[in-house]
Amino acid sequence: MAALYGALFISAFLAATILPVSSEVVLAGLLVSGRGDPALLLAVATVGNTLGSVVNWILGRGIDTLRTRRWFPVSSDRYEQASKTFRRFGAWTLLFAWLPVVGDAFTIAAGTARVNLGVFVVLVAIGKAARYAVIIAGGLWAMA
Repeated sequence: MAALYGALFISAFLAATILPVSSEVVLAGLLVSGRGDPALLLAVATVGNTLGSVVNWILGRGIDTLRTRRWFPVSSDRYEQASKTFRRFGAWTLLFAWLPVVGDAFTIAAGTARVNLGVFVVLVAIGKAARYAVIIAGGLWAMA
């Protein structure tokens, strides 16, 4: 059972970084198969995905030297769009770090803006937990 939670943690972590991984599929699979406690699945996915976003925050801290690298997770256009939104709304955009396309850019922009890591983790975790809670609730509803 621990290996299943480990697989979820790794998929959630990687999904928040530069790799195209879908943690939602792993989460839904574990939930539907009845192989995990929903509350523990929520906690593991949230922690893994939040820690993956911390990697993006760290990348943002050194963006000037990394931004032109081929492997950099966000295109210049997406980064500029996210930076503009981040400057307008501030750290509150981190509640939406789970969004496709701009979510990763928000977390990188937060690193660039030197957002306090504690504030970053709390806001990102709230948004990501809410997203995973909706997925779990939908899965449980569909199974009922």
